[in-house]
This record gives sequence, C-alpha cells and structure tokens, in this order.
Amino acid sequence: MVTPGPRPRPAPAPAPAGEDADVWVTGMGWTTALGSGLDEVWNALLDGRTGVDAVPSEHRLRNSAAAVVHDPPLSVPPAERQHLLTRDTLAAAVRDAGLDPTDARLLPVLGTSYGPHLDTVDVPALDRWATDAARALGTARAPLAVTTACSSGSDSILVGAELIRSGAEDLCVCGGADVLTPAKRLGHSALGTMSPTALRAFDADNDGTILGEGAAFLVLESGRSARARGARAHGFLVGTGSANDAESPAAPDASGDSVVRAVSKALRGAARGPADVSVVNAHGSGTPANDTVESVSYTRLFRTGTGTGTGTGTGKGTGRGCRASDGPTVFATKGAFGHTLGATGAIEAVTVLLALRDGTVPPVHGLRTLRPDFPLPVPKSRPAAFTGRLGLSVTLGFGGFNTCLAFEGTP
Repeated sequence: MVTPGPRPRPAPAPAPAGEDADVWVTGMGWTTALGSGLDEVWNALLDGRTGVDAVPSEHRLRNSAAAVVHDPPLSVPPAERQHLLTRDTLAAAVRDAGLDPTDARLLPVLGTSYGPHLDTVDVPALDRWATDAARALGTARAPLAVTTACSSGSDSILVGAELIRSGAEDLCVCGGADVLTPAKRLGHSALGTMSPTALRAFDADNDGTILGEGAAFLVLESGRSARARGARAHGFLVGTGSANDAESPAAPDASGDSVVRAVSKALRGAARGPADVSVVNAHGSGTPANDTVESVSYTRLFRTGTGTGTGTGTGKGTGRGCRASDGPTVFATKGAFGHTLGATGAIEAVTVLLALRDGTVPPVHGLRTLRPDFPLPVPKSRPAAFTGRLGLSVTLGFGGFNTCLAFEGTP
C-alpha cells in the first residue's frame, strides 16, 4: 500500500490589481531628518543626502551622531515631541488623501517602539500617546495602538490592511512615530548595536547602526470607497506577511527562515512570486547580524528559489524563483534617516511607493564596497532605474518581529 503524500497547495487566485485592488493608498505624510514634504525628502534621497549629524549628549556613547527632526526641537520634552510629531504627520497624511479628519469612518492605527516611555516616569498608559494625538487631530474614533519593536510602523499598516480586506473598515490611517531619547542612545551603546563610525548598510565593513527619529502615516482605503469618491491612488497594498524568529530578544535568526516566511506570505497574498518583484526596500540597519540575515534571506528568495512564494502576477517574470542573472533592485534608507525604530517600516513603505512612481531608487548612503555575499544589485553612488510595478518593504524588529508589505504601483 502506498501512502499518499501531502496534497500540493493550490495556486492562489490572482489578486485584484490596479484600480480593482482591495486596498488603496490614498494619502501619505512623513516627517524626517531630511524634511517633511514628500517630494522634498524624496529628492534629497535621490541626491544622496543624509540627515545624520553630530547630536551632543551628556552621556558617553559609542557615537554622538544621530538623525533628528528639527521641528519640534530636541529641547522639547520627549512626550511632547512624540505628541507633536504624531499629530502633525497624521494631519499631513489625511490632508493628502483629501479627507476630513473628523470623518466617522476614519480609524487611526498607530505604532511606536518605545516612543518617549524609556525617559518618562508616571506614564498612565502605554497607548496614551496615540489617544492624545488622535484626539488632537479631531478623529471621531479612538485609535488602535501597535507596539512590535522596530516593525511597529509596518505592523500598523498590516493591521489596517487586514481590517479593510475583511470588510470591517473602509478607511484607516496607519503608520508609526518614534522620537530620539537619551535612554535609547544609551541602550544601543550598551548593546553594541550602535556604530562607532557610520551606518553603512550592506557594506563589507559595516559595524552598526545610527539612531534617528521620525514619523510616517499612510491612508489605506477600500477600493470601493476610493472609487466612489474619485480618490487618487499613490499605489495599492496587495500583500502582507509577518513572522517571528522566536530566537532572541535582540539578535535575528541567522537562518533567515522567518524573513523568508514573512516575504513569502506577502507574495502569496498578492498572488505573485519572487520573479515578479522589481524593487525591495531592505531593513538595512547596518549591523553585521541584520545585514547578514538579509543577505541569506534574499539569496534564498531570489537566487536559489527556495522561498515558498509562488504566483502568476502581472509584474516582470513568471512567478518562479529567479535565475542568477535576475532579481530585484535593493535599496535602503537608514543611512539617510537613521534607524527610526517604530517609525522605520512606515517611512520605508512611503519610499517604496515613491520608487514605484518614478521607476528609480536612491543610492544607499554610506555604502562603499558591497559585501560579497549580497545577492542582488544595490545602487552605491547614484540613483538606479528599474522597471516593473511590484515592490516590497521588509522590516526586521527586535524580538524577531519580521514584516513584509507588498505594494503595486499605479499604471
């Protein structure tokens, strides 16, 4: 008697594409060390500029460099800076979507890592910052607050997308905000994750990260709602995936299993495969451990075809694993923004949508010599053009929180 093997997983049905997509991105706003206008900051990235500069500290740190937002200034207490940064960036995203913040359908889904809490005593509730910011904006509904370390911004977007896909919501404003504080700088110095020199993502001589701060929020809207009001789309969120290493409070799983799983889930949700991906915004923190696990993961996904994503999407390729000569263009922005912790995934989601809009990615600031094991093309000193409409934003967080967001650009 022959025991039958497991039944093959059926191929996913093609995901709705373009204006038929379930989740539209109809508004975006960000505040970064390079400014707050969408095109202002994007052009600075394309020019290879960085917001990292010397930031004095009374404490002994591995590096005094950081990337800070200049309004509100660092002299303002951390809790107030978190509030102002969140409120003002939320307002920019909602305004960009052409919405009234009092719209009863609008649900805020707001993420942070620690926000101001490491440096603030007598905190009544860890989600108070989100409640206060939403109230100040004038939203009719109380927010959902998400805290999953450095993937908080990405996971807020993932939560909003699932609420819309399920039919529970039509409008969500999602993303993250995080401020630089003395305790965070001391903590990364003590952990040894802060670079003593500079943040050089995927460089052969990388030696750590540099902290930053900022905020970004995206308005996610059901396709039905967006079409009904004639909304403009920045792009479409066609797939999401998350997984957890369960490995360590800080260090990633070196096998890359969890990163591969998160990306593969996002691609399955989008009914696409690795060969359909045109561009990837990598986590690119500059720490040897994180850069190594991303190199391993992208090799498995895009070079050897051992990731589990399959599909028949409308981007480039066939949905199968890529040949050695294939693969998406990779970029990373932490050398320009610093590592903005709970805001980073949302900030990087905006960069993917702008890259898809222009068919161009910025150079990786600080990259001099690409590490020899990195499997994909990375722009080093000037922007790089690409073709195709599918882009990924990949975020790796402390505690093993790994998240992937798959975006499709507009036609």
